[in-house]
Amino acid sequence: MLKPLLKPKAWIAKVLLLIVIVGFFASGFSGYLTPIQEFLNSEAMSFKVGDTQFSAYMLVRASIIIILLFWLASIVSDFGEAHLKKLKNVNVSNRALIIKALQILIYFIAFLVAMDLLEIDLTGLAIFSGAIGIGVGIGLQKIASNFISGIILLFEKTVVEDDLIELEDGTSGFVRHTGARYTMIETFENREIMIPNEDFITHRMTNWTYSNTLGRIDIQVGVSYKSDIKKAHKLLLEAAKEHPKSSKEVQPVCFLEEYGDSAVMFTLYFWVDNIIEGRKKPKSEVLFSIWDKFEANNIEIPFPQRDVHVKNIGELK
Repeated sequence: MLKPLLKPKAWIAKVLLLIVIVGFFASGFSGYLTPIQEFLNSEAMSFKVGDTQFSAYMLVRASIIIILLFWLASIVSDFGEAHLKKLKNVNVSNRALIIKALQILIYFIAFLVAMDLLEIDLTGLAIFSGAIGIGVGIGLQKIASNFISGIILLFEKTVVEDDLIELEDGTSGFVRHTGARYTMIETFENREIMIPNEDFITHRMTNWTYSNTLGRIDIQVGVSYKSDIKKAHKLLLEAAKEHPKSSKEVQPVCFLEEYGDSAVMFTLYFWVDNIIEGRKKPKSEVLFSIWDKFEANNIEIPFPQRDVHVKNIGELK
């Protein structure tokens, strides 16, 4: 709920910041704020924490300063991000890293400026420092972990935008955005899934396009014992080689895996040059081609059969 208030969209931040600044200075010079300031600074509107006294005016002033600084930081951050994204001579991961570093720097400076303007003696809060420190530490543990993991990913460049990845739980898709807390994956069903950055560091992840876009497709086929298995082997290789997406650099291979209960089992491997274009369609088309070639050459693909022997059939009558 605080995000739209502390970090609104750039054009909204500009308008709000201008209105607030103009209104604040106009009211201050006109003397309209003096009675409000005196009332909020009165004893009735004040309280103590340790040896430090806080007033309602101080809290209101602090809130206004923090919001204004965050608005200003949002404007500067969005302005810098927009210009950094135009740098074509810097790759995507380096641009993301520079943008992230710029955002950290801007908001850190805003925090320091806020502390200086508020003039709050933080030693007055020492009585709560232990409890606050533990609470903040526990609350920010995952946030810090995901933030650091995101920086590690940007430095290592193991996951960059437009990579095709597959997670340990079977989730697969294209990387569309790497943020401070999460990485957004667009799946093949056009779902957008936000994956915490920590998952990429602590769990196994397959990057299908990390060093190249070459991808292997596996097909298992059973052939009848009555068929010519050497001819079947030849036809399997032909079906893969004839496919237009089959790689010319890495030739298909076919292995006789085992003599199964109902069929002789073959495994066909062939590669596609660009796995981003998909694996299911080439696999489906090669399977159709295998079916046509087997049918034209009297190669039978059997189905499991079982013989049932009944003993003492006379007792069943």
